[in-house]
Amino acid sequence: MTILSIIQEVCKVTGLDVPTDVLASTEREHIELVSLANEMAERIAQSYDWQVLKNVATVNGDGLTESFDLPSDYRRMLKKSQLWSSSSQVALTPVPDADSWLGMGFPSVGMMSRAWTLYGGQLHIKPALASSATAQYFYISRLIVTSATDANKVEFTADDDVFRLSERLLKLGMIWQWRANKGLAYQEDMDTYEHLKEQLVCDDKGSRSIRLGRALDVDTTEYQQGIEP
Repeated sequence: MTILSIIQEVCKVTGLDVPTDVLASTEREHIELVSLANEMAERIAQSYDWQVLKNVATVNGDGLTESFDLPSDYRRMLKKSQLWSSSSQVALTPVPDADSWLGMGFPSVGMMSRAWTLYGGQLHIKPALASSATAQYFYISRLIVTSATDANKVEFTADDDVFRLSERLLKLGMIWQWRANKGLAYQEDMDTYEHLKEQLVCDDKGSRSIRLGRALDVDTTEYQQGIEP
């Protein structure tokens, strides 16, 4: 479904006149509906780590560089995200506290492994990756809309744009929020929306393996304790 067809469905349910176009329209209701569509699409995208929005970023070491630009479509890292280097058997250590990161720059502070943090719109790694090493991490893209030419973008700008996530969820979200904005009863519609979102989140996780018997022990002595080259 295109954004135009979604808005047409919303209008049928809410009692509004069904439009033939909306993105180029100057009608007040159409402007409100487009704004609501973009707002609700953003809420849905940010509510969960949807697999269709997951991408892998790779940074290449040169032995000197410690700061790397984030991908152009970067929104955020996954809610449970780690950074892995090709030169190490264990994930790099995250340092979310700014003061702790600054303290690592002093010679008196020992470092048992490579560490990383985010600030200033960049990924920072200490010590620098070797010239032969790479580091990878998952992130969530902010490109939640696809155009008719299959180009992904951040919001709806044309009637034939398509939402990359659930179109039905977007429609239900727009219905309850429209009614709420107009002071109408919306609780039942919101409950329907939330129930569908829970189902979609569950489905998006994929199947889970069932392991029978004793789990294999991991020999932690295989992990190197020092900084990898």
